[in-house]
Amino acid sequence: MRCVVLAVACLVPTVLLAAGPVKVDAKDHSCAQLAQIIRQSKKVYVRLGFGGRNFRYPPAQCGPGDKLSTTSLRDGTGRQCLLDYACVNDPMSMYNY
Repeated sequence: MRCVVLAVACLVPTVLLAAGPVKVDAKDHSCAQLAQIIRQSKKVYVRLGFGGRNFRYPPAQCGPGDKLSTTSLRDGTGRQCLLDYACVNDPMSMYNY
């Protein structure tokens, strides 16, 4: 029984770390709801029309060639949102040469 509990305790964190970003459509949520989803989910892909933006709540870091920044987008009600923790292209990164 202890082996089963120990195995489950070891696997749970790896499953959570391996999970991909939560995908959210910006037109379905308000600015406050989007900010709350980003804080709670840690890794979020917000869909904006044809494309989208990645958000990672600290202490998670963006991938190579990206940096944490703010970005503005329109929510479902048409209001302009300014959201933190967007992973945007970093032109000064050595990965982008």
